[in-house]
Amino acid sequence: MSKRLRKPIKKEKDFSDKIIKILSQSANKAFNYKQIGAKLELDDTQSRNQIIKDLKILAASKKIIESEPGKYLIKAASKEYYEGTIDMTGRKSAYFICPEFEEDVFIPTNNLNHALDKDKVKVYVYNKRSGRRAEGEVIEVIERYKTDFVGVIDIQKNFSFVSTANPKMYTDIFIPKDKIGEAEQGDVVLVHIEDWPARADSPFGKVVKVLGKPGEHDTEIHAILAEYGLPAEFPIEVETFAQKIDTSIEASEIAKRRDMRDTLTFTIDPKDAKDFDDALSFKQLENGNYEIGIHIADVSYYLEEGTILDDEAFQRATSVYLVDRVVPMLPEVLSNFACSLRPQEEKYTFSAIFEITETSKVVNQWFGRTVIFSDQRFAYEEAQYIIETKDNTIPAETSITGSSYVVSDEIVAATLKMDQLAKIFRRNRMNEGAISFDKVEVKFNLDAEGEPEGVYFKISKDANHLIEEFMLLANRKVAEYIGKQKKTFIYRIHDEPNEDKLIAMQNLIAKFGYKIDFRNKGDISKSLNALMEEVNGKKEQNLIDTLAIRSMSKAKYSTDNIGHYGLAFDYYSHFTSPIRRYPDVMVHRLLQYYLDGGKSVDEELYETKCLHSSTMEGLATNAERDSIKYMQVKYMQNHNDQEFLGVISGVTEWGIYVEIIENKCEGMVRIRDIKEDYYTFDEKQYALVGANSNRLLQLGDEIYVKVKNADLVKKQLDFNFIKRNE
Repeated sequence: MSKRLRKPIKKEKDFSDKIIKILSQSANKAFNYKQIGAKLELDDTQSRNQIIKDLKILAASKKIIESEPGKYLIKAASKEYYEGTIDMTGRKSAYFICPEFEEDVFIPTNNLNHALDKDKVKVYVYNKRSGRRAEGEVIEVIERYKTDFVGVIDIQKNFSFVSTANPKMYTDIFIPKDKIGEAEQGDVVLVHIEDWPARADSPFGKVVKVLGKPGEHDTEIHAILAEYGLPAEFPIEVETFAQKIDTSIEASEIAKRRDMRDTLTFTIDPKDAKDFDDALSFKQLENGNYEIGIHIADVSYYLEEGTILDDEAFQRATSVYLVDRVVPMLPEVLSNFACSLRPQEEKYTFSAIFEITETSKVVNQWFGRTVIFSDQRFAYEEAQYIIETKDNTIPAETSITGSSYVVSDEIVAATLKMDQLAKIFRRNRMNEGAISFDKVEVKFNLDAEGEPEGVYFKISKDANHLIEEFMLLANRKVAEYIGKQKKTFIYRIHDEPNEDKLIAMQNLIAKFGYKIDFRNKGDISKSLNALMEEVNGKKEQNLIDTLAIRSMSKAKYSTDNIGHYGLAFDYYSHFTSPIRRYPDVMVHRLLQYYLDGGKSVDEELYETKCLHSSTMEGLATNAERDSIKYMQVKYMQNHNDQEFLGVISGVTEWGIYVEIIENKCEGMVRIRDIKEDYYTFDEKQYALVGANSNRLLQLGDEIYVKVKNADLVKKQLDFNFIKRNE
């Protein structure tokens, strides 16, 4: 090689950055210029002189320390050097999220250095240039967010690779021949990353479990659970332990409880529910007020702390509701039988009992353990029929039994009165700044094999709101009771909305002619409620509901009570669903402990439990969302010859997202598949612009589409553009 080719190395700034990175990677080791040159694979005189010069400049600016003559160390707590998390983009690049930066730091692909999505990392941040986003390089992966991945195995002669459908997983996983296990070519497998050698392009892993063949229903559902580290079944020792629990109702235990068996009590749940964890009792008092009890399954009576059953429930932290099944937090013997408040059975409960006036004012309250007898089980549709018609004969088409039947006048009167009281509670909440999110839920009619026959939407009506308001009342009053004693407790908190997200939402909804009032916290909630009411029933409702929810902070569990913004409550907790949520179990235990005169418990311990519960809730939500997307793709596979009217729900530089109006299935139309013109993305208009016609395709436009590809493994729909709806 000629000297002329070796000459142009004058990037002082580049050398300075590289020197700091080398010193950062070995923070306690001193280097001289020769060692740094060797690390950089530079051995020419000019480069070495430049390294010496840069070392002196960095030392003079106090970015590094000359620990002894000619030897240098990185300065402790260097400001170029930060810890945070990686957020992959799906394009093999990432952003570094760190509270010390207002704007996320860009990490190019070649600077990831084996970091994966959500990993905790140490990053060197380059000096921010004027007008440009700061960039960084991962120096060290401190902690992997996850090491287990789901993918399809490709078996070669002496090794295999597993590729995942996760767009944020930018690399295949290398599997040595002796770690393939029972996997066969093309199987969907769960793999565990064991190592990632410094010079290897891919991490090394082993097959942990074979899930089945791609596209098969059970394979894909189990793959969703495995992707989020959620269990599909209980360990045999946990099931065995649960089966041995004494679930009989004993006179000795009843004697310790408030006996509510003679008070009118009933449940209202979804028609397909198997676990009934709440019931309402109703009694009119002599003074004209109403005694209403919110009775919750006393799970903590059966779930003893320190047992393998309790440990399993804590690890799960929540039941997972997939489209075709429930993965319960508790074994069936408890969730569907012993704890479930089934009709015509005596049950142990933990109750919040209130004396309420005609105007829904709470004048007395009582909390404690009870025993109840449920007189009736209703589905929401049956209770709704009573509310709408005031009739006590449930017709066959509404009845969950398939036959008409007569409800007692006493239960009809109780249902109607509680509906009246609930409506006052709801109106008061809205007046105090609560936000009403009645987002349409997509549900599927499944055949015996779990195949989707049709799509329908779950919409909350008066019967849903009746249950919701009394559950909210119990949750709020329990939290308030303990909160005012200043004792450690588990709260369900919800912070104020993120202003940047609200502004971004405003920019999008403005295209539909809507706006949000930002003047103060109260105006925002009133404005959002008005928006929800205005879009109700319109084609863009689901899109705007989704945008509004995304603009909100996420609710979570914490011992630090900041209130619940969305509900407009100063105190709020989760008390009403211990069969399916572990935080409710902890709330029951703490409430009883404090009712018995116990002192405040260790806040740090319970905050750790709150963090775990919030994390597991997030994973369960993601799995539920993926299962819905999977079923939507499966449904659309059977309708690939049909034209659908959709609304444009997103616009990107590579295409438009379209949500089909009649079934809420969302897919992408890629720019190259729009043949009516040559389109390019206009970021300012948030639209695609036709080069010849200058016509726009933008949010809210209605177009006709047809299924191009329905990929069950990737849970991805691609549409062909047919025409505009004009």
